[in-house]
Amino acid sequence: MVNQSDLFYLCSLIEVIGRKQKLTRKDVVDALGKENIDRIYHQAEILHCEPIEKIADEYIDYVNIPEGDFDNVSKCRYTVPDHWTIGKVYQRLIEDTLTGDDLTTHVIRVYHSWVSDGISDYNTDFYYQPRGYISLCYKEGKLIA
Repeated sequence: MVNQSDLFYLCSLIEVIGRKQKLTRKDVVDALGKENIDRIYHQAEILHCEPIEKIADEYIDYVNIPEGDFDNVSKCRYTVPDHWTIGKVYQRLIEDTLTGDDLTTHVIRVYHSWVSDGISDYNTDFYYQPRGYISLCYKEGKLIA
């Protein structure tokens, strides 16, 4: 059974790190690696007691996450969704599409999917579509008209 709060925190932290380091969210999960993703998920109840930006900085330093040039925040022409909003989108998508995989493997798979690119494009309306629509698009492998 998935702990929704811990998964929400993990996804929000990935978003914060991505924004700070200007990396695609796929690159963030690759930099963190499966072991750290699993650790963050299982320690989220403790980690959330500190500001999420502080935890992001600690993991950026600990894992030596490089800075990139993916800046979806500055390219946004509209109101930028906060990291909690995007974390919630990913949390729901992961919960709605989890099957036989272990959670950490599925988290990595979702962040490596085309849907992650769609969620990260804040100039579209994809990230605030209903959760059922986003998960259906993920399962179908394309936008559903």
